[in-house]
Amino acid sequence: MSVVQQRRLAAILAADIVGYSRLVEADEAGSLAAVGDLWREALNPLVQGHRGRLVKSMGDGAIVEFASVVDAVSCAIAMQQAVAARQTDAAPEQRILFRIGINLGDVVVEGDDLLGEGVIVAARLEQLCEPGGVLVSGTAFDQLQGKLAQTVDLVGEQQLKNLARPVRIYRVNTDGGQPAQRPALTLPDRPSIAVLPFTSIGGDAEQDYFADGMVEEIITALSRMRWLFVIARNSSFTYRGRAVDVKQIGRELGVRYVLEGSVRRAGSRVRIAGQLVDAATGRQLWADRFEGGLADVFDLQDRVTASVVGAVAPQLERAEIDRAQRKPTASLDAYDHFLRGMAGIHGWTKEANDAAFASFTRAIALDPNFAAAHALAARCFSQRKASGWVEDRAKDVAVAGRLARQAAELGVDDAIALGGAAFVQSYVIGDLDTAESLVARALTLDPNYAWGWQVSSWIKGWAGEPEVAIEHAARAMRLSPTDPHTFTMRTATASAHFGAARYDEALAWAEQVAWERPGFLIAAIVVAAAAALADRPDTAEKAMARLRQIQPAMRLSNLRDHWPVRRAEDFARWSQGLQRAGLPP
Repeated sequence: MSVVQQRRLAAILAADIVGYSRLVEADEAGSLAAVGDLWREALNPLVQGHRGRLVKSMGDGAIVEFASVVDAVSCAIAMQQAVAARQTDAAPEQRILFRIGINLGDVVVEGDDLLGEGVIVAARLEQLCEPGGVLVSGTAFDQLQGKLAQTVDLVGEQQLKNLARPVRIYRVNTDGGQPAQRPALTLPDRPSIAVLPFTSIGGDAEQDYFADGMVEEIITALSRMRWLFVIARNSSFTYRGRAVDVKQIGRELGVRYVLEGSVRRAGSRVRIAGQLVDAATGRQLWADRFEGGLADVFDLQDRVTASVVGAVAPQLERAEIDRAQRKPTASLDAYDHFLRGMAGIHGWTKEANDAAFASFTRAIALDPNFAAAHALAARCFSQRKASGWVEDRAKDVAVAGRLARQAAELGVDDAIALGGAAFVQSYVIGDLDTAESLVARALTLDPNYAWGWQVSSWIKGWAGEPEVAIEHAARAMRLSPTDPHTFTMRTATASAHFGAARYDEALAWAEQVAWERPGFLIAAIVVAAAAALADRPDTAEKAMARLRQIQPAMRLSNLRDHWPVRRAEDFARWSQGLQRAGLPP
């Protein structure tokens, strides 16, 4: 006969002695006696006086149940004050200090014992707490407002061990004075950022609203990037008007990067300054200024948001890649392998590409559901094709297609995964319809995704929409003006101009890339075809010689394998240009 579990809602207090093993090792008899006296003479009476029930005592700690959160927190404050009062004459190495965590949650009743997530959260909070402090969960805090004399400060959201959802954490000021420094939070397993409220220079209330709205837009835009951990507005805005060192903010919010800025209004114009700072070192990673008119505030907010996010995202990516490369190989996890793969992708050599594919493969092995790792592994094959490194086309198409499909299936709400899968589907597989659908979804999820706009540019160009392709490439370059892959964005622009029969413009864009990247097959294709149709035979001949050197197997008969153009008339013009430039049949 099965036993029906009993459950109830309870306020759980978890208490633990700091450095208990050290105390016992130094003076076992004295420490055990001191702890016993402390509980018997001071703490047990406080628990009983606040209507608590001692669930279990573990020597160095205890679990206490309360029917009221206010009683639990009041008891915790009284406990910490009583412990501190009894330690005034003790030597520093002999002092007994407690950490206390409190949670309001559902518990499972087993006899006199309590189990379940409600107890686990309290225990995890106690482990995060600073010595002498009290941390409470968001569910507990919601019952406290206006019912305590002491101040309660927001620490932020924290992902606690073995719990699916992050927990909102608050610190109780146990001495009733000014809030003390908050405890340091552990960093998430991905890059993390807090966007602070921008300082309004001038004290104009309308300007304050504008600044706050812009920061909210930036937080929302950054939050669309699934690879990034973004602190919620309510946490970052607790620093408004406070002179706090950026390193302290990083510790208290548990983030690696901080974005801060200022807004200054002059008549009908406004100037916004922003800077991205590494919270661990205080080093400035990026800074810029933006100006605009206030005639349309919302349009200005949108433009500044796009500019800031477009500039900050690549800086974060580079900083994370640098960090991963400095990390000892033995300590790597899936995300660090992913970052090393990104470094290889940016290297754009055959050796770097092979190393990148190996890194993405390791990331997938460690986390089979890592959608972006599947997408970037597939993207290695597009880079191989674009550079003439393919040795077995059928094998590459099969593996790249499988990885792209997995990326799209796993990353239905991951812009990076969808954008990477879209480019592979279009360029490597030749499926423009699927690619268009994937990249449209990616840009809906993240309108500031520069790589996504570049992918869309290529797809629109191959699909016969050159003007849209040029517009999307320009947007990609505006969002990421210092991108390592800007040369591919320029090549997409060149290809689109060819599609619009503007051969001189196509040649001007593509020649610049071919000079910078002589091994880039796509640029060589555009230069050869555009030069031939622009009546520049010498240029076309030289470009064709370079093209044949990069990809000796390329022929007019297999041109579709290299150039996935949709419309017959567009393909005919590419064939005409390359034939005139000297591509064999």
